[in-house]
Amino acid sequence: MMLQLDGTGPLYQQIYRAFREEILTRALRPGERVPSTRALAELLKVSRTSAVSAYEQLLAEGYLEAHVGAAGTVVASALPPDSLFSRSLKLPGPRPHTFRRADARLSVAGERILRAARRGTDHWDLRPPHIRYDFRSCRPAFDDLPYALWCRLLGSRARHASQRDLMHGPPEGRWELREAIGSRLRRLRGVDASAERIVIVNGAQQALDLISRVLLNPGDRVLIEEPHYTGARVAFISAGAELITAAVDNDAIRVPKATTRKHAFRLAYVTPSHQFPTGVVLPIARRLELLHWASRVGAFVVEDDYDSEYRYDGPPLQALAGLDREGRVIYVGTFSKILFPALRLGYLVLPESLVKPIVTAKALGDAGTATLEQLAIADFISQGHFDRHLRRTNASNAARRSALVGAVCKEFAECAEVCGANAGLHVLVWLKGKNGGRIADVSGKAQMAGVGLYAVDSFYIKPPRRTGVVLGYAPLREREIREGIRRLAVALEVTPDPDGSFAVFNSRNGHKKTHQESLRAY
Repeated sequence: MMLQLDGTGPLYQQIYRAFREEILTRALRPGERVPSTRALAELLKVSRTSAVSAYEQLLAEGYLEAHVGAAGTVVASALPPDSLFSRSLKLPGPRPHTFRRADARLSVAGERILRAARRGTDHWDLRPPHIRYDFRSCRPAFDDLPYALWCRLLGSRARHASQRDLMHGPPEGRWELREAIGSRLRRLRGVDASAERIVIVNGAQQALDLISRVLLNPGDRVLIEEPHYTGARVAFISAGAELITAAVDNDAIRVPKATTRKHAFRLAYVTPSHQFPTGVVLPIARRLELLHWASRVGAFVVEDDYDSEYRYDGPPLQALAGLDREGRVIYVGTFSKILFPALRLGYLVLPESLVKPIVTAKALGDAGTATLEQLAIADFISQGHFDRHLRRTNASNAARRSALVGAVCKEFAECAEVCGANAGLHVLVWLKGKNGGRIADVSGKAQMAGVGLYAVDSFYIKPPRRTGVVLGYAPLREREIREGIRRLAVALEVTPDPDGSFAVFNSRNGHKKTHQESLRAY
């Protein structure tokens, strides 16, 4: 018998792998006797300890069998047929059948999930390629993050963690964080958010998934804005819902008329404080109209308040949940835009009727959200760091926003119209190509120039007839914003008018202003 040692790792492991190869390739047949450990050690010029250790592992894994008396140690007789071994090894011969996607036979829900993800198109990739001037939305101002403070708070919680802190936390989240969130929402957003009605989740996407699993049956109707956040669309379609779109105008979603019970809606999804992606704000009259509609048709309303803290024209507006008197609004918030997305922490403020079902569904899906991070954020809020950080980032983001608007004015002039610049971390810019037409492959041309952005088409079910791009500016420096917009204009072959006229869309009253008037208003 010739054993070939591969020279990698301890000798006993090399001997073990060599024997295993001989057995799997049938060079050693079932029932065949193998050398004693003493003889093997002499054959390979190794210590007997190495030979004994290798045999012990082979015996433990069932490749060898030890018999009392003359039979000694033999290759196990109860081994699978040769064909099964050959499939697991890279042996010469005909290529075996490969298990393909079609063989998986997914469930109906699994197929829906794949179809929904494909319809999410380009922006569903949460890890886009690195691009020098990246205007992709939904990213915070990383340079403004208080890293040292965050590390100190997290480190303190880790150093003083009790056994309870190191065990699985409650599925609804730690009380300390829920109480801190509730206090802040009552103070700044007008939401009667008791800690008992708050559930901590692993980001807003888990919140949407939980809502879909608990409330939606296949075929249920969901009212969704057009355009809208693609992550919500994917979650609802994956649950088998039928999406009914409502157009967004200067005052956000157009509330439909109440329908009969036969055609009733189960859910409505809205972003009232800063509509995504247009940036317009839902005024009080339509907020009340939406709540009245939900009451008439018996629907719940999901209020995604994803970046409401960033306001540049006055204090944050009262949340839709603060106007709810019937327990119909489900409030979704996240820390991804205030701190960083990798934190994976968000929260739900639920009507009392949904607390137990949502908590139970979350408990089935995970063993609780990370505890130490929850406690660190609770300290971040209760010690006043959250509000101070928000004041600083509001000021720096306002400067970046002005730089973006100014750069678009300079490079695009009358060929662009900005929408939703009064709040949030992105703006929507409608662009005109040559002769006022659409611009083909705007994302591809931008990427070739080192500029990353989203075309607005992916946020529509039926794409609009004009070219729009969503520009997120928070992670960029002002000089990077100006250079990125310059490169974008060159890539799209835009030639501005000499007078520098430029349209900025005011989401509050629907009027257009010149760039100079807009900057004064900001």
